[in-house]
Amino acid sequence: MSNSKQVLVTGGAGYIGSHTVISLVNAGYTPVILDNFSNSEAGVINNLREILQQDITCIEGDCCDQNMVDTVFDENQISGVIHFAASKAVGESVAKPLLYYHNNLDSLMVILRSMKKFEVSDLVFSSSCTVYGQPEKLPVTEATERMPAASPYGNTKKICEDIIFDVVQSDMPLKATSLRYFNPVGAHPSGKIGELPRGIPNNLVPFVAQTAAGIREAITVYGDDYQTPDGTCIRDYIHVVDLAEAHVKALDYLDQQSDRSYYDVFNLGTGQGNSVMEVIKTFEEVNHVPVNHKIGPRRSGDIEQIYADVSKAAEVLGWRTSKTLSDALADTWRWQQSLMKSV
Repeated sequence: MSNSKQVLVTGGAGYIGSHTVISLVNAGYTPVILDNFSNSEAGVINNLREILQQDITCIEGDCCDQNMVDTVFDENQISGVIHFAASKAVGESVAKPLLYYHNNLDSLMVILRSMKKFEVSDLVFSSSCTVYGQPEKLPVTEATERMPAASPYGNTKKICEDIIFDVVQSDMPLKATSLRYFNPVGAHPSGKIGELPRGIPNNLVPFVAQTAAGIREAITVYGDDYQTPDGTCIRDYIHVVDLAEAHVKALDYLDQQSDRSYYDVFNLGTGQGNSVMEVIKTFEEVNHVPVNHKIGPRRSGDIEQIYADVSKAAEVLGWRTSKTLSDALADTWRWQQSLMKSV
């Protein structure tokens, strides 16, 4: 892959975006980050430059600003787009649905208009397993029916997938794929970038790490009476570095498609589930630190268990995970410790 191929990475300073920037550089692409830093820190860019030992182009701007996005396309030789930029907190989306519909739908439509104007055809879209809701059968395959969304956030992912599908069916040349993530965890092995939750973490693993670090008094396990081996909810936890690699594979795959229009979806996970208690116990074992936890009542809206069938990504993209839950939790703790040193 020649270095002339520039890839626009919207939300590239965020958790998954920043790790994908590293994978893109390692694969010979030149990433161009576009981020408004509404849910990320500007310092991430310097950390990326440290890890990669090279400069990284970063433009500060909002993906909902059509003129600004057009300018980015005009001033760079963009060959493809990986679109991460979106508001993503489920609880906040319930409280502020209009914000979520504006940010998540408008940003995609702005990007698609610019792609059409500047004749860029390849798009990798950051979707989510939330589109499946609580599936009736496990593991979830790409053919599993999408269920009514449990939140405005989940609904925006469904609608964005539909928008992309409809555009591919139209006269606009667009080759696109939606990557449906399961639960990204972990951090870069360098300890220089990782998940940066603002305020109280919404996700399990950062909360576990903050509890182990003494920032949180205890983690509440919401319900231990589910129909699972230990009674706690089960999720498919995927190392963020593996997830980042999948985006590069998807981009490579789109580049190989000879049709002017193409669309497909892929589940990205490990193909197996781990319970909340398994995550806590594995964190304690791997990092030799206690995690103070207590059992609380079930939380409304929580799905009992979900994990992916990832055979399609293996067969079509040639991608599969290489890192374990233990790897992810060790990297998370290294990242948490580096955060504490920098405070």
